[in-house]
Amino acid sequence: MIEKQKILIADDEPGIIQLLKDYFEMQNYQVIEAVNGIEVLGKLSQSPDIIILDVNMPLLDGFEVCERIRAHVSCPILFLTAKVEESDRIKGLMSGGDDYILKPFSIDELGARVEAHLRRESRKKTEGTVKIFDHLAIHYEEKSVYYGEMAVPFTKTEYNIVEILSLNPGQVFSKEQLYEKVRGFDGAADSNIVTEHIRRVRGKIGKHTDRIYIETVWGVGYRWTG
Repeated sequence: MIEKQKILIADDEPGIIQLLKDYFEMQNYQVIEAVNGIEVLGKLSQSPDIIILDVNMPLLDGFEVCERIRAHVSCPILFLTAKVEESDRIKGLMSGGDDYILKPFSIDELGARVEAHLRRESRKKTEGTVKIFDHLAIHYEEKSVYYGEMAVPFTKTEYNIVEILSLNPGQVFSKEQLYEKVRGFDGAADSNIVTEHIRRVRGKIGKHTDRIYIETVWGVGYRWTG
């Protein structure tokens, strides 16, 4: 069975989302929906093959979303907007977009453009899952972390702690649990080593931002708050 190509559609107008969802599902695409820029960041882990971004979305507009994700995704990005000024088109392309489609639009033309971009797609797809927390991007396949386009140089153990916590946001892990998962065996007597590793992780991320990604739950352990 051939796997369906995934299209991520982001628009704050429910009518447009439904129209495009119905159309592209009839064209045998798997549709991923988002109603604002923050949702787009959260759904990148589903590895879309192409992204359609409305420019005027709440929380983060389409241009901001594109700028944040372009270094971490290789799929085509199409802007969908009512703006007609040349400066807006240039801004969209400069932020990393591949095409600019004006509202009102012909849905058949949009479908043809999507198909053409996928057919011409020659970028090497980013392998594995990527999660983006604000400006912090974690590439789980290549086991690397970036803040914006800057690599954050974690050791293997530091990265493993980041991976465990970030894959389970909100879940509290004790020092003993983290040590066991990182080392592969029960090491309760040495679990305080985890405290030092987390201090170093925070320090390396802290060179780029004041945002706290790993929260201490006093008397219990740590959790990812991104």
